[in-house]
Amino acid sequence: MATIELQKVEKKFGDLHAVKPIDLTIHNGEFVVLLGPSGCGKTTTLRMISGLEAVTGGRILLNDRDVTWAHPSERDIAFVFQFFALYSHMTVRQNIAFPLQAQGESRETIRQRVAEVARLLEIEHVLDAKPGSLSGGDRQRVALARALVRRPAAFLMDEPLGALDAEFRETMRAEIKRLHIEQHATTVYVTHDQIEAMAMGDRIVVMSDAVVQQVGTPAQVYHDPANLFVARFIGSPGMNLLRGHYAGGAVHLRADVACQVPGDWVPALNGALGGEGDVILGFRPEAATVNSAGLPASVYATDLLGGYTMLHLEIGDHEIVHARAGRETHYPIGTPVRFALDPAMVRFFDPKTEKAIVREVTA
Repeated sequence: MATIELQKVEKKFGDLHAVKPIDLTIHNGEFVVLLGPSGCGKTTTLRMISGLEAVTGGRILLNDRDVTWAHPSERDIAFVFQFFALYSHMTVRQNIAFPLQAQGESRETIRQRVAEVARLLEIEHVLDAKPGSLSGGDRQRVALARALVRRPAAFLMDEPLGALDAEFRETMRAEIKRLHIEQHATTVYVTHDQIEAMAMGDRIVVMSDAVVQQVGTPAQVYHDPANLFVARFIGSPGMNLLRGHYAGGAVHLRADVACQVPGDWVPALNGALGGEGDVILGFRPEAATVNSAGLPASVYATDLLGGYTMLHLEIGDHEIVHARAGRETHYPIGTPVRFALDPAMVRFFDPKTEKAIVREVTA
């Protein structure tokens, strides 16, 4: 197990920042997910932690030991890649044993540890097979076994499920989380898939444009996004965001439509906007309930998504919001409706800074 600390760590290629200075502590036994779109800097951050990429500035500490310039072999870290990286000419047993052989472990130790990790990952039946004859799921299990067999201080995983189909992804997602818990491991996991991030992470580091946008638990980044990027990126679909003008304790979306602001938000909005001003109202689809009162809209489209129906509602001039309803809900396109918002689930953003307006929550 390990504590990993990044102190002002950055990476530049010429004048281009791949990762702008980042401060982050990954605690002993924690599962931290680096989440963001392609090119945001998450894989570069992981490679700097591993030593596969040199830092441009800052320090990396592993259990309080400065490993900023240490060779990858000196960091006691296992790296699991997206595309398995198995030796095709070796059997599964030989692939798993290889890291232990490189460390000079005895034959008996290697035999015991390979058997132990194969049993843990349920791949005992393929130990004498070559990787090319295995399914994608079994090859990923072998790659995990090769990382686990070393018993490293930390695991780094770069989109390890990216090459698998949807069914295997779900299975392996649960498998990796179970292994993390059983091994009491420290794990840093890179993905662009927010479902993976929300399901697996103790904390999520949301990145965009080489910058950390927010660090928090899955509940925090979902319910209390730090800015508009996180609000849009997290959730499927993302948070509904409506521009309006705040005045007199209400957000006026248009001349004839106003949304009353919950009382506990009034002091924060008055303080942030100087009594009144432009604001962005945010809410998740499940915060909206279609009923006989509330904001006027018309049904633009409906999607039956198994256990629920997603309503796409048009308000104003081609502005679409999403509301989650029961699976038996059905409205013909164009039906006029009204929807109300759960006051506990609304959020507000400053359109100039794009940052969330934070209210003071009393116990």
